[in-house]
Amino acid sequence: MLFISTSGALGRYVELPVPVTIGARALLAFVLLALYCRFKKMSFKVEKKDLPMVVLSGVLMGFHWITYFYALQLSSVAIGMLSMFTYPVWTAFFEPFLLKTTFQKIHLLLAVLVLCGIYFLIPDLNMENSYTLAIGLGVVSAIVYALRNLLMKPKVVKYNGSLMMTYQTGIVGFLLLPAVVFADFSEVLSQWEALVTLALLTTAIGHTLFLLSLKHFTVTTASILSSVQPVYGILIGMLFLSEFPSWSTVFGGILILTAVVVESVRTYR
Repeated sequence: MLFISTSGALGRYVELPVPVTIGARALLAFVLLALYCRFKKMSFKVEKKDLPMVVLSGVLMGFHWITYFYALQLSSVAIGMLSMFTYPVWTAFFEPFLLKTTFQKIHLLLAVLVLCGIYFLIPDLNMENSYTLAIGLGVVSAIVYALRNLLMKPKVVKYNGSLMMTYQTGIVGFLLLPAVVFADFSEVLSQWEALVTLALLTTAIGHTLFLLSLKHFTVTTASILSSVQPVYGILIGMLFLSEFPSWSTVFGGILILTAVVVESVRTYR
């Protein structure tokens, strides 16, 4: 969670068009993950029947990254991360339908807490306000991310998490290759430290560990527990970017992250 939470500050820090940032991030992560899988002597073979779902999850991952980074660029680390981290609510609603698990009424309470939190994040309902637009993009990113995690749940039991992330980053990198190829090379090179950090720390290590964690939790539980990421992300933003959230954002974040404590206690018991 700490590794993935670096995406907020890095998304604000990188001064490149979003498709270029995500494309470069995906391509670098693909190379790193492929080398790791080769080093660990993993088989790259995926059964033919699983390929459509793996490809679809890769497309969803790319769409999630793009909308999330646009949300970050239009607002702040706090707003971007907190709006995107509504995805546990969407996961809770989608999981019973997609994975045939039992719907738990406690998740309705968590949904109300998160939605109330979003209310305090929104400055006004005017879509011309960049912060309101950013929250909308963050919520769209959350829905797409929830769907991607649910689709990947059966696959991480069957395949190694690093292998699945290799395929997904490869798909995202391939789709965004034109954006990277036609970008200003000198601008991309000037941001290489942040791009490598995104590829290695945030993507290759962070997302792989998250996929591996799905073996031990339901997707909903893993998602809700992972909502601690905005706390880490906001602290990193304060430390490195001097971005301090407003009190209304803090209160909204507290409501959203209360869901973490509720689910943590419930899971422990």
